[in-house]
Order: sequence, then C-alpha cells, then structure tokens
Amino acid sequence: MAKKKTKVEVEETPQVVETPVVEIPKIKKVEPAKPSWEIKDRVYYLKSNKKPLSYMIRSSNIYYFDKEKGYERELKYCQNQKTSFVDEMVGDQRLEHIIFRNGSLFVEKEKTVLQKLLSLYHPHKDKLFYEYKPAQEAANEIEILELEADAIVIARDMDIEIAEAIMRVEKGSEVSKMSSKELKRDLLVFARNNPALFLELASDDNVQLRNFGIKATELGIIKLSNDQRNFLWGSNDRVIMTVPFDEHPYTALAHWFKTDEGMEIYANIEKRLNS
Repeated sequence: MAKKKTKVEVEETPQVVETPVVEIPKIKKVEPAKPSWEIKDRVYYLKSNKKPLSYMIRSSNIYYFDKEKGYERELKYCQNQKTSFVDEMVGDQRLEHIIFRNGSLFVEKEKTVLQKLLSLYHPHKDKLFYEYKPAQEAANEIEILELEADAIVIARDMDIEIAEAIMRVEKGSEVSKMSSKELKRDLLVFARNNPALFLELASDDNVQLRNFGIKATELGIIKLSNDQRNFLWGSNDRVIMTVPFDEHPYTALAHWFKTDEGMEIYANIEKRLNS
C-alpha cells in the first residue's frame, strides 16, 4: 500500500525593510546684526575739568591711521559732507569749527559725522577731550567704591603693629608719638582716601619688616651709621649688615631680614623688643 505524501508548508519570513533615517538639519537662529554705531545724542568734555568760555579744537589738517587700509587718512569736518575722510568727500568742502562751550560740547544724534570724528577718529580723543559714557562712569565708580569698602574693612580689623607699619610709610617717625586711637583713626582715613595704595601696602611684608627695623633703631637696639652704609648693634657698635650701594637703608634691611643670617638677627631683636 503506497504511503500518502505529506505536503509541508514552509512559512516565509517577512523581509524587514529598513527605512533610512533622514537627519533634519537644525535651523540656526539668525540674530540680527548689532549696529556698529548707536544713533544717540552724545556729550563731550575737556579733560582735567577745564571749563573755558570757549575752546576750539582742530577740525582740519588732522590724520587717522586706518589699519585696514594701512595708511594715514586726512580728516576734516565739513558740515556739507557725509564723511570726515577727505578722500571720500564729494564736491565743495565747507569747513566747520568745533567749539567747546564752558568745557563741554553737546552733539545731536543727527550729526553722526561729527560724532564719529570725535568718538572714533580724532587724534586728540581721550587726550584733550573725552566722550561722556554714563554706563562706563557707573562701572568705574562701583569699582572705586568696592575698593574703598575692602580697604576700610581690612583697616578696621587690622592688628595695631601692622597699622603702625603702614602709617609709618605715610607719616614717618610721627607715628611713634601717636596713641592707638589716633593711629586707628588715621589708618581708616588713609584706607578711605587711598584704597589702592593702602591695599598694596597691607599685602607687602617688606613694609612690616621696615617698620620692625625702624622701631629697633628708635629703641637703640640697633643703629644706622652716620654715612648710612652700615647697621650696627647699639650695645657694642659691631656691624650687623652693610647697606648695598644706591639702596634705601631700611628697605635693604627689610630684604636682609629674609636671609638665613638676617632671620637669626631678626629673632634676636624681637626678643629684645618683647623683653
């Protein structure tokens, strides 16, 4: 008896078609270009707070070095021209004077040629006159005020010996006769009036070493020879150190205290000062 053939059905695997991923380019946001010149009224002042009734600055026969072009270009202020560069002018040139009244000059926003000449090109800009910039002035004032505040805080908390060292730079030997209250008062006033110099002195260890040497000299522990060439022990006139040529004696002594030999002498003097 013949066997019945069985038909085997093979299930087909469906083909997976990969869809290519298309990257969508990001659209960059184009910001509008900032104008290179701000249209506004501008005020100019003579430097050093000068306020003459009238003061005329040069409006012709002046030059500006153009870095892009690589040469000097002649400048002239003509009211009937759209530029202050002579090589760009067209037609007649009617020269106009530039006059400061009572130390200032107000230029309306419509007069951009004059403004650009004064703010960008004029050779006497920031030498004879300057443009008033409120934002910049405010930033400068903030910086000064912060400097004053830092100096006053440091002066308020400063040790009396360091205060004496700093004020000795300002007042000299007069410091030795001042009470601690007077010294503190003058230190705070000095910090307020000269904050940059005060902070510089406060961070300079040579100032304290100079003061240390001066105090030791005033008390007779050491002494400076008449020719200011040598420091000697006050008790036996033995030479401690020789001052290098063309140096201030106490500045040289302060530097010498940092050497190995100087540190030993410093420790010896310190014991005598505290005894």
